[in-house]
Order: sequence, then structure tokens, then C-alpha cells
Amino acid sequence: MSYPKTRLRRLRYNKAIRDLVDDTNLSAKDLIYPIFVCEGKKIKKEIKSMPGQYQLSIDNVLKICDELVSKNIKSIILFGIPSTKDEEGLVAIDQNGIVQRTIKEIKKKNKNILVIVDVCNCQYTTHGHCGTIKDGDVDNDSTLKNLGSQALSLVKAGADVIAPSDMMDGRVKYIRNILDKSNYHKIPIFSYSVKYASSFYGPFRNATDINLNFTDRKTYQMSFKSSNEALREAEMDIKEGVDVIIIKPALSYLDILYKIKSKYNIPVIAYNVSGEYSMLKAASEKNWIQSKETIIEILTSMKRAGANAIITYHALEISDYLN
Repeated sequence: MSYPKTRLRRLRYNKAIRDLVDDTNLSAKDLIYPIFVCEGKKIKKEIKSMPGQYQLSIDNVLKICDELVSKNIKSIILFGIPSTKDEEGLVAIDQNGIVQRTIKEIKKKNKNILVIVDVCNCQYTTHGHCGTIKDGDVDNDSTLKNLGSQALSLVKAGADVIAPSDMMDGRVKYIRNILDKSNYHKIPIFSYSVKYASSFYGPFRNATDINLNFTDRKTYQMSFKSSNEALREAEMDIKEGVDVIIIKPALSYLDILYKIKSKYNIPVIAYNVSGEYSMLKAASEKNWIQSKETIIEILTSMKRAGANAIITYHALEISDYLN
């Protein structure tokens, strides 16, 4: 049936009707809040390129966790900022490392909050790359050993979920085997299966004090021109036992998110990355956009494309709007 019998605007005239027929809904429970934890006490150092985001000492991380739970946000992802670094990032496997100690303190106070931990070497290496350097490039197989040890150390500290973001081939299988052999069969792996070599990561590198000493990450992160490769990466991780796929960045890659969700029907998380956050913040500060409305629109587009959940720095500021 066509116009005038069919008038699609009938379902738009009344807000109550619009709410009834909307097929995508965003709630605080869908959000995962990233936290940057550093050494020291009473530290809350604003990240200049990410207004409203901070490097936090453990005591202030605990306060943020209390606030998140009060606003119905039940999940966090931790990124460590160590006081020392080394060539291979071995500081990341220290059982008394900054992230390990943070996990233990969170679990003492907030047992119900889901603690996801990023597993990568970039914050812990002097060269700022995601693995062990050999012959001027990141060596895949030797990096796996470090990642496996790092994952096991974090799980022993109490991490609920391991999230490898390094983009090494075979790391899901390697980490899964180590966890299973250590009787951690129930610990899920949320893998950054699809991670592009993106220009949107700049503010994150400022937040985690990463300085790339040479070249870029294009030998292990994906080209933004590639679509089919994303499907191959996702399929490989699924075969190796991944539980949830993370896609990073999200906003410029909604087509990738949709393709993977449609083809594999596996839970997918979109990472609303630092550059996306900072661009919106800059426009908002100049009153060029309506901040909260724009945030909601962007995050809803990620859910509409297929995301089950979203990692976003906007979580706290929009939680009251969603609850």
C-alpha cells in the first residue's frame, strides 16, 4: 500500500509512539568506561588532549568506580601507566604492577563491577610499540610469550576479562591455551580482532605517555582502506576461541561493525576512541554542536550498526541522560 493510505509520519507525531517503535535503544548498561591508572596517591591529572579525562592514582580509581556503579555503569576497561618501562614491556607482567594492584583494590571494594583489562605492550615499552622489536619491526611470535604472561598475571590479580589489543597473529589461541592450562577456563577473551592503523588514536597516546620512537604501526594494525581483511581477522579469532570481538575505531568503521555482526552473529563491542571523543569535545567547547544530543546520536549509531556494547569516554557525562 502506498501514499496516501500509508503515511509513515503517523508514527512520528507523538513522542510516546516514537519511543514504542524505535528499534535501537541505548542504556548506561551498554557502556564500558576506560580508566587510565598511574602510580602515586591523590593524583587526578587531566589529559590535555582529552578534556574531562584523567590519569588517576588507585585511590581515585576507586572513587570513579563508586560513581560509575551509582550511575548504573557496570563495566570498566583499565589501561596502565607504569613508572618505569623497558624494551620488551616486561614490567607489564609484574604481579605488583600498577594494573595488577588496581584490580586487587577494585575487587576488595566493588565485587560487582566488571573489570576488563587491556593486554598490550605499548604503554610498557620504551619504544612505544605493541611488541618485541627484532630487526626494526615488531616480532610476532616472541611478542606472544609476553602477552600470554601478561594475561595470566592480570587474571591472577582478579581481572574478569582479558582484552588483547596488540594485533599479533595467533594471540587469542596462545592466551586461551595459557589460561586453560592454568585452570582459568571461565575467563573470557574480548579481542581487538579488528584494529585499524588510525589517525584517531593521538589523544590516547598522550593519555598513556606513549612515544613511538620509530616508524608507525602499519605492519601490524590494519589499513583503513581494507574491508575484507577485517572479516578474515574476525574469523581467525573466532576459530581460535574468542568470546567477544572489539572493533577499533568505531565511528568511521560502522560498515565493518555491521558486516562482522551480520556474518558471524558474535557479540561485538565498538570502541568510541579518543580522537572521536576529542573532536566532539572541541566542537562542543566552541558551541558548534549540542554536546549530549550529539553523543547520544553517535553512540546509538554504533548500537544500530550491531554493537552489543560500547567502550566510550563519554559514559559518565551521559549516564544521567540515559538512566
